[in-house]
Amino acid sequence: MISKANAEHYTWGNNCDGWRLVNRMDLSVIHECMPPGTSEVRHYHQTARQFFFVLSGVATLEIDGQRELLHAQQGVEVAPSVPHQMMNESENATEFIVISHPTTQGDRVNA
Repeated sequence: MISKANAEHYTWGNNCDGWRLVNRMDLSVIHECMPPGTSEVRHYHQTARQFFFVLSGVATLEIDGQRELLHAQQGVEVAPSVPHQMMNESENATEFIVISHPTTQGDRVNA
């Protein structure tokens, strides 16, 4: 069994947290938390297809120049080679799950 309590933890960006729930070459599932006012660097993945699903809070996901506002219990898919950037423009922390197939390790290109 896996949870935030026992998963591999890492920090990224400006004080954001991630917990690797599944960490295989063919599949990655990560629980992430972004404090208010933080953002990821705009990037794309050459091979990986991703699905972002918001657990709590509100996230803004810019996908190829179009902004999607995601509330709790909403998600969106990002195809390979499509530039995207996750942002938390709200006043509260945002938690979400990102599923990647295959893994994004070594597959990321900053835009």
